[in-house]
Amino acid sequence: MSETVTEDLETGAQQPFESASAGAPGAPAEEQPLFRQVDQPLEARARDLLDRLTPDERLAMLHQAAPAIERLGVAAWHTGCEALHGAAWLGRATVFPQPVGLAATWDTDLVEKVGEVAAIEVRAKRAENALVSLNVWAPVVNTLRHPAWGRNEEGYSEDPHVTAVFGTAYSQGLRGDHPRVWRTVPALKHFLAYNNETDRSTTSSEMSLRTLHEEELPAFRGAIEAGAAGGIMLAYNQVNGIPAHTQPELVAEARSWTDESLAVVSDAGAPTFLVTTQRSQPDHIHAAAALVRSGLDSFTDNETNAAPTIGYLREALEAGLLTTDDIDRAVVRLLELRIRTGEFDGADDPYAGIGVEAIDAPEARELARETVARSVVVLRNDDGVLPLSDAAKVAVVGPLADVVLTDWYAGTPPYSVGIGAAAAERFGEAEVVTGADTVALRAASNGRYVVAAADGSVVEASADAVGDDALFDVTDWGDGILTLRSHASGLLLTGGSWPMRADAARVGGWIVQESFRAHVHADGTWSLLHLGSGRWVRTFRDSGLLAAEAVTLENAERFGVRVVRSGASAVAEAAARADAVLVAVGNDPHLAGRETEDRPHLRLPSAAADVWRAAREANPRAVLTIVSSYPYVLDDVDAATVVWSSHGGQELGHGVVDVLSGDREPSGRLSQSWPATEEQAGDLFDYDTLRQGATYRHQAGAPAFAFGHGLAYAPVAYESVTLPDAASAPAPAPTHRHAGFAPRADDPVVRAVVRVRNTGDRVAEELVQLYALPTGDFAIPTPRRVLVAYRRVRLAPGEVCDVELAFSPDRLAVWDDDVRLPGAVDDWLHAGALRVQPGAYVVAAGPSAWDLPVRTDLEVTAS
Repeated sequence: MSETVTEDLETGAQQPFESASAGAPGAPAEEQPLFRQVDQPLEARARDLLDRLTPDERLAMLHQAAPAIERLGVAAWHTGCEALHGAAWLGRATVFPQPVGLAATWDTDLVEKVGEVAAIEVRAKRAENALVSLNVWAPVVNTLRHPAWGRNEEGYSEDPHVTAVFGTAYSQGLRGDHPRVWRTVPALKHFLAYNNETDRSTTSSEMSLRTLHEEELPAFRGAIEAGAAGGIMLAYNQVNGIPAHTQPELVAEARSWTDESLAVVSDAGAPTFLVTTQRSQPDHIHAAAALVRSGLDSFTDNETNAAPTIGYLREALEAGLLTTDDIDRAVVRLLELRIRTGEFDGADDPYAGIGVEAIDAPEARELARETVARSVVVLRNDDGVLPLSDAAKVAVVGPLADVVLTDWYAGTPPYSVGIGAAAAERFGEAEVVTGADTVALRAASNGRYVVAAADGSVVEASADAVGDDALFDVTDWGDGILTLRSHASGLLLTGGSWPMRADAARVGGWIVQESFRAHVHADGTWSLLHLGSGRWVRTFRDSGLLAAEAVTLENAERFGVRVVRSGASAVAEAAARADAVLVAVGNDPHLAGRETEDRPHLRLPSAAADVWRAAREANPRAVLTIVSSYPYVLDDVDAATVVWSSHGGQELGHGVVDVLSGDREPSGRLSQSWPATEEQAGDLFDYDTLRQGATYRHQAGAPAFAFGHGLAYAPVAYESVTLPDAASAPAPAPTHRHAGFAPRADDPVVRAVVRVRNTGDRVAEELVQLYALPTGDFAIPTPRRVLVAYRRVRLAPGEVCDVELAFSPDRLAVWDDDVRLPGAVDDWLHAGALRVQPGAYVVAAGPSAWDLPVRTDLEVTAS
């Protein structure tokens, strides 16, 4: 084996490295280098490959876009493939409900199956394109502590342990169950304390040790401890004034939860932010060194251009800010990640046979429909309108009446079924009305109407009279945000092209180009502000073409607005003709709440409320059908029948109608409470939920719809809860190990039996929930209530069921700053311990956190 001499980047010493061919994947085992031998340990394989890399090649591995090493037969590779609720950004793929909807199923087996389909389709995409990464950046396990967070739909629950449960289930589906090869390698996002979009790269999430250990770290621990996640992505924000990307104690804590390798990747652009926005490092060289010393392995920066990152790392080595050991440790973890994917296993990769035909498989379609149906939550059914089993003709009205909207982290669905189409399929007749006003716009500058070409390629003020090509449907998404859909092209007006066009299939993109705001002048004319550019729409002299380019309102076109068809009137007429009306309202996931943009408020948009009132006044059998990424405050909406679904993906319509028709029993339950008022949610930028009394754990007043809430079509009575073993339990010893949601094998256990009875005449799907509540004063304030166990049960009419549940007393632990554990890590993060306070507690059961009709006492005794 020949040797080539190269210069050590740190010391300048001459070092040998192997340059011989590393063997072909199909070569006999005795000819294969160790890193290709599947019977060798993971670490040994990674070390062998590391030893074959030159110092320059090692540095290059630390950027997201790692180059090919042709002499070793190692292909180009990069971290990161989006797969939040299905394979994303890769074209056609199965689109499942948003994660907040997945959690509403309260079914870990189902969520794991969704993760499995997502991973299979990522593998299928890799069969088409070898640069598709098998390191998936999912799931998001930031807790949903505040519903104003712009990325609310990406998380699972306001409860950190429930978040961990569903994050682990989805990760397990992504990972697969092969002992050596992972179907994909999930990286949990975003570590740590990330729940606001406003100024996200500069804000500091102020974290007491109590908040960190009780409400942040447990959400990430579950999937890592279970061996279902192989990486984490660090968060943009600061934690207690220090960038989350340079918190070595927090990264070391995450790595302490597993004996396996855990790769750490940066969020996009975050290495640069250390210098530019956070100003925590004097220059990019010091920033690169600080990141590696803090535990970062892969730099996601400057897109595919690795040169700046490699240059900073090289200069950090030369300056003595880093050692080659620091580099090697990071490279080894990334190589271990790659080896886990089977990249170097050839035919021994058990998933190598997955091809493009695996995309949009029939069973994936079935799973998508089932998942939507299982996630639909009946929030209110006061008048018994649901189920609509006897309806022969329905109206479906509102901006979401027959569209399926996808979010930033969704794939391109192979097909989509809206609520209107599914209702027509199920009931035989369904009239769809969007509720948008149909208008014609007349430009004051030339006196002509704006028209669009049939393909949307031209938009101009050129018509003397109003024809179909001059009609636009104006949808108000709230707070004055408008979209305009051309009747001629059937597509949306967009300011993203110059001149303007009407050819956008949907609202989308990192910077939305399809949204506008109308400034209404004193004379009633409109000027349109293009929100994507901040420029006003003007009309070209002589040609009449439109463009979003005027800098000031004074230079904007003024349009006379002629309402050709009132949306409210159309809604009322359709509702009056129907046996029942579904009012489909909610949000577009790209508007007024998304990545980079927190919600302006929590209220249902006034335009949506107006659609609801128009329908309800015309037909009392009206169902407020909310499709949204987040909870709303509905204090000014008088609705007796309310149903919620997240944006459910391609099978949204079927899943919703399956439940509303009664073809499926409603089984969805909220994993995030809906506040009664905006004030109840607290301050978005205050992460101390205990101090604010926020989330179900600390709320003093009842929310509109509680954590765990959701109705069945048959009533279920809770008759008793008992502790069959004993009514007392010893307090466990103080610890730094965060409790899991379910008891671990070595945990003490409290067993409970809850008796429930279906008192109705149809099957009921019930989520039996068990909570622990304090009854007395404790030296350290405790949460008001904590979900400690749950179980789904299906009850036949009249059936009585004794539901067995169990939890560990560790779930009652609070952080005590005064406790010191012998032999513990000596740093700020471990200055204290989790401790269960002896005293009197209540164990209560019921259908939600605020409806706990049966209770029994539990005494926790001193150890």
